[in-house]
Amino acid sequence: MTRDGLAELSTRALGDLAKVFAQWKPGAETALLEAIVAAKRIAVYGCGREGLQMKGLAMRLYHLGLDVSVVGDMNVPPLRPGDLLFVSSGPGALNTGDALISVAKEAGAKIAVVTAQPGGRTSRRADVLFHIPAQTMANDQSGEVSVLPMGSLFETAQMIAFEILVLSLRDRLGETAETMRARHTNLE
Repeated sequence: MTRDGLAELSTRALGDLAKVFAQWKPGAETALLEAIVAAKRIAVYGCGREGLQMKGLAMRLYHLGLDVSVVGDMNVPPLRPGDLLFVSSGPGALNTGDALISVAKEAGAKIAVVTAQPGGRTSRRADVLFHIPAQTMANDQSGEVSVLPMGSLFETAQMIAFEILVLSLRDRLGETAETMRARHTNLE
C-alpha cells in the first residue's frame, strides 16, 4: 500500500499523462479528424471505462452538431456507406469490437479504432487508427508502470485527447462554445 499523499500521487499521475502526450507526433490526430468530419453518421463503442470515455466523446460530438450515437443504445441507426464506427480497444484486442467491426464493414462503413496497442488484432482492422501510447491492462505488470492502476492511464489520456479533438473539430466546423452550449440538454 502506498504511503504517498494525495499531492504526491497527483503529481506522479500528471507526470505519467505528460509522458503520454509528449510522445505524440504532429498530425497524429489528422486522419481521425478527417474521418469524423467526412462521416454522415457516427457510432461509437467501448467497454467498461473506455466505453465511458466514448460516451463522453459522443456527447461532445452531438454538441458540435454531428449525427452520433452510442452502440448499445436503443436509437442507434443502421450503419451504411459514408458512416463511421469508432471503437475503443486500448489493449488492441476486443471480441465485441471485432464483431461490430465485421458488421459495420459489411455495411460499407469506415472503421476508426483508438488504442494503445496498434499491432493488436482489433487495431489492425481499422481504416483509421488513433494511437494513444499509454499503459492499459495489457501492459500494466512490467516495464515502467504508471502510478495509476490497470488501464487508468489510457482511459484518462483518452478523455483529455478527446476534448482536444473536440476543440479542433469546433474550429474546423465553425462552431463556438455558445453554439455547442445551445445543444446541451435542458432536462438535467
